[in-house]
Amino acid sequence: MAFMTVWNYCVPLSFFTLLSLVGTARCQAVQAENVTVLEGGTAEISCRLQNYDGSIVVIQNPRRQTLFFNGTRALKDDRFQMVLFTPRLVRITLTNVSVSDEGGYFCQLYTDATHHQVATLSVSVPPETPTIEVKQEAVEGAEVELTCLSPRSKPPATLRWIRDRREIPGVVSQQDNGKTVSVSNTIRLPVERKDNGAAISCEASHPALGGQKRIRHYRLDVHFAPTVRIIPPPGILREGDSLSLTCSVTGNPLPRNVLWSRINDTIPERAEFSGPTLQMSRLSQTHNGTYLCQAQNNYGRAADHYTLLVYETMSVTSMVFLISHPTTSHPTTSHPTALLTPDNALDPRDPGAVVETHSAMPYAVIGGILALLVFTVICVLIITIWCSVRQKGSYRTHEPILNWY
Repeated sequence: MAFMTVWNYCVPLSFFTLLSLVGTARCQAVQAENVTVLEGGTAEISCRLQNYDGSIVVIQNPRRQTLFFNGTRALKDDRFQMVLFTPRLVRITLTNVSVSDEGGYFCQLYTDATHHQVATLSVSVPPETPTIEVKQEAVEGAEVELTCLSPRSKPPATLRWIRDRREIPGVVSQQDNGKTVSVSNTIRLPVERKDNGAAISCEASHPALGGQKRIRHYRLDVHFAPTVRIIPPPGILREGDSLSLTCSVTGNPLPRNVLWSRINDTIPERAEFSGPTLQMSRLSQTHNGTYLCQAQNNYGRAADHYTLLVYETMSVTSMVFLISHPTTSHPTTSHPTALLTPDNALDPRDPGAVVETHSAMPYAVIGGILALLVFTVICVLIITIWCSVRQKGSYRTHEPILNWY
């Protein structure tokens, strides 16, 4: 906010002279306004004159170099311009203001005695967006040290660390750089794996920003050892099936390579690798074994295993009861029909392949026959038990008579 100082002065006269010239003598005054401007802006320096009688007006810079003599330029600096020269107001402008331009600018009025007033120019330097420095990389289970730096401001900027809308207290320090100040705010945070990618920010506030803030955002980069998990396939694997094992890997930094191996054996020749995925087609029992996925980075290594068990495809004669075909007028094969679940059987051209087939006898008929067999067995057991119990009762009834005789 600009304010002015006023210097009133009169030409020294004796009391009697003043009385004789009371109608003609006039007091003169010069006023100089203090100015505050942002660095890089334009400053207006004004000298107000009262009762000006045409005396010489000189404006000087803080180094007492004459800028203007009345309305004439005296110093060759194009940043200074005389924009107004009247009996009441003299105004100059200074463009692209820097902190080196700060100081008192003299408004001098030469009469019988030289008098002057000083317009003080103050330059405010708002902070740029602060920078964040990391002293050393963040590692899981340790601490990370972060420094927020505003290298140049005037007056000193205020720095705050914010995480999840809460301020993190830190250690604030300042360093003078001539007419500006360097400000820093340092915090130390314990970090875990869950903190990787967490958002944190440093805010710089300053009177020249008018309530706004300069904010630097930062995401925590926490380094940690990898974790490995093999994603198994669903269901049971049989001969002829295909297998796809995916090795899910986390870690920071993320391991570039995933190593597959088979414990106590080698990886099958027909196995294919696609990134972290191991693929095998036309499985057989020779593929059985424990497969291992391993990954590592600079902070450790991890592994996971998967035990593969390929079941033998059941033969036609060993899967179900043998059921003869009924006699028909059509020629029949001598091979029995098998009940498969699901409806599939072995392709005679490829013992490892599974192909669809249809039973010659409906499942309902087969189920009825099985139920009848079970019912017949139960009836035979009941009759056998009843006859046995009756025979024992008869023996016990005649035993006393035999003893009497």
